[in-house]
Amino acid sequence: MDTEIRHIGILIFDEVEVLDFAGPYEVFSQTRLSAGVESRHSIASAPFTVFTIARTDAPVKARGGLSINPDYSFSSCPAIDLLLVPGGMGTRAILEDDDSLAWIKQLGDNAKLVTSVCTGALVLARLGYLKNKKATTHWSALEMLRAMDDSIDVQAEQRFIDDGVITSAGVSAGIDMSLAVVEKLHGLDVATDTARFMEYRWKK
Repeated sequence: MDTEIRHIGILIFDEVEVLDFAGPYEVFSQTRLSAGVESRHSIASAPFTVFTIARTDAPVKARGGLSINPDYSFSSCPAIDLLLVPGGMGTRAILEDDDSLAWIKQLGDNAKLVTSVCTGALVLARLGYLKNKKATTHWSALEMLRAMDDSIDVQAEQRFIDDGVITSAGVSAGIDMSLAVVEKLHGLDVATDTARFMEYRWKK
């Protein structure tokens, strides 16, 4: 069994969609290599450390007004194995922010796996991660994704796509994608047990 501890950095920003980051956070933070409820009472068999990353240390105001204190700023975050870029209306501001794009590119280039939820795919497209790859995003942004790079094979009907970079459709689809990452790294039994603990009907 793969027992390597992987560090998962989840980007957050003003107007981030709450379930886009909170759903994957729940999946990765509750994954255990030992099955059952009791294993969730400690981190002894947890294969991931999960934390949020924002441009600065200041609280982030998510969609609906939820205030989140990021664990790290761009300048203070440790090395990560997996980068997750969620969506929300705040991605539009990131697309116009060269400094944030440069930091995200640095994080992604140093990660072993890059993923997105919803319109986070637009950020990955702008950074070139989706060139000549299959990808998806929220149904309302499919045409925007196509327009950003015509080499992207946009998949309109898929909950998530793994083409080296992993993208997912909107909001709740990020949970399905995250469970698929758990399966990819630790097998179907661990992913299924995580979904069962969450009482989530996983759509593979």
